Amino acid sequence: MDDQLAWYVGGPVLGLCVVALRWLLNERLGATRAWADAVAARFGSVHAWLLVGLIFGGVVFGLVASPLDGYGWLTDTFTGGTQWVIVPVLIVSGALIGYGARLASGCTSGNGLSGNAALSPASLVATGTFFGTAIAVSFAIEAVI
Repeated sequence: MDDQLAWYVGGPVLGLCVVALRWLLNERLGATRAWADAVAARFGSVHAWLLVGLIFGGVVFGLVASPLDGYGWLTDTFTGGTQWVIVPVLIVSGALIGYGARLASGCTSGNGLSGNAALSPASLVATGTFFGTAIAVSFAIEAVI
């Protein structure tokens, strides 16, 4: 995926979204609540619209970007005539991630963005744990491969 938005553009825009959502609606930005509101069919909430926007953005990107690429083993394994398998796998994976985050009472985006912005001690510890685990796993994978 060579046509990604640059981090120095996307990061500040996402940060401004966190600030704007808190300032204008007194709400936190997080995908877990978006998942919960959509499952509960509360589409009047800003969180459900976040989920709709995430799904719509993914569909638009999928239609605009030529072949699905950048999903590691998934796009390396399923190419050509079997590429149709990628979309259902991504949909099921997204649903399972949403369910797991809801079950755990929080997600990385809610803790990392809104929780840290609010200086929540639990979010600071959770985000440190996410990053620490990611760094350790990346070094372990690099050592094995």
